[in-house]
Amino acid sequence: MPGLAPGALNPGVQRREVWAWAMYDFANSGYTTVILTTVFSTYFVSVVGQRAPWATLAWTAALSLSYLLIMLTMPGLGARADARAAKRRLLYTSTLGCVAATLVLTQAGPGDVWLALAALAISNYCYCIGESVVAAFLPELARPDALGRVSGWGWSFGYCGGMLTLGLSLAAVTVGESRGLAATEYVPWVIVITSAVFALAALPSFFMLRERAMPHTESLKSPGMLSRLAAEWRDTGVHYPEFRRLLMCGACYQAGIAVVVTLAAVYADQVMGFTMSQIMLLVFTVNIGAAIGAFSFGYVQDRIGHKRALALTLVGWIVMVLVAYSAVTVPVFWVAATLAGLCMGTSQSAGRAMVGAFAPAKRLAEFFALWTFAVQLAAVVGPLTYGLVTWLTMGNHRLAILVTGVFFVLGLLLLARVDMQRGIARRLT
Repeated sequence: MPGLAPGALNPGVQRREVWAWAMYDFANSGYTTVILTTVFSTYFVSVVGQRAPWATLAWTAALSLSYLLIMLTMPGLGARADARAAKRRLLYTSTLGCVAATLVLTQAGPGDVWLALAALAISNYCYCIGESVVAAFLPELARPDALGRVSGWGWSFGYCGGMLTLGLSLAAVTVGESRGLAATEYVPWVIVITSAVFALAALPSFFMLRERAMPHTESLKSPGMLSRLAAEWRDTGVHYPEFRRLLMCGACYQAGIAVVVTLAAVYADQVMGFTMSQIMLLVFTVNIGAAIGAFSFGYVQDRIGHKRALALTLVGWIVMVLVAYSAVTVPVFWVAATLAGLCMGTSQSAGRAMVGAFAPAKRLAEFFALWTFAVQLAAVVGPLTYGLVTWLTMGNHRLAILVTGVFFVLGLLLLARVDMQRGIARRLT
């Protein structure tokens, strides 16, 4: 991979393996871009839910259920993956589950609410498992002083994958609309395209990623789901307090990001009056900004520090919310979308790099599972808060996006309490 010097990688790691790892981000980004953010979210509200007042809340509730299940089960799954040196196996099975459940969405038409919600919840649950597990490979691949740039490579590849899938989907939508087809006729093809790109692009990671962990029993002291979660939370408070502060910070700012990911298309449709093609072009622009931000800022954060880099992006998120709230014309809204893209790539890359800096070598999957817990808690709270605000205010999406900005402010305040040097020292003891 150009730009990655051999000294950035751990001994025995070749650049082609980092490429294969980044290709998983490339593969799964199409799912979030097309299914969650763009096409199926609006399709569910307008076609499956037939624009019922409860449709947006039902969409966010199904996602929240899947995130709740991830919160309860992922720490235990991560601990078992560490104990059995089985990260690769968990990555494979979760990918197959996500692709299969996504294909079920092709059968959802007008009124098929429960089928769509069940397939959505299952596919998103499997997606979140894969997202957590693949992140746990990062500290095995990159040296501590190169976590930012390697993480940035992965995220930038991911947004490129999202753009490819979205571009192919946009072509399918354009052809379908030009032939006078209804959404029920061309959206299933968009879903098939998304599933195919996911399955094919994930193959390099299946064949080329190595499992470097050794089996051990340390992570299986509390096998029960809730007892495992409670034990891990107590352990972070006693032995890894900086990591715990990072978890709380992530739970706040990721709530705002979850709103942008899951409801950007709905906001553009309901507030700005965008068509499906305009929404897809909007998300395409967001992905371009995110890819540029993740790639370029990955190198910057290794120079200025992960904490300072994340703080800058959170300030950027706050500015984006204010611009989106005040936007009454389409050009101003496009400015907000571009800012969202730049901030999304940098904040997600910086957060993952900070977890990698704090995670002990024998507990990588477990620590990244706890990060996943925080992210999924955010994914429950953020969209549900947005949905409740719109419901209580009879559809006031502008107020809902303004309330979303509170999550970024809280994240910035909590980040100020994280001591990077102390957290890294704890990992090494």
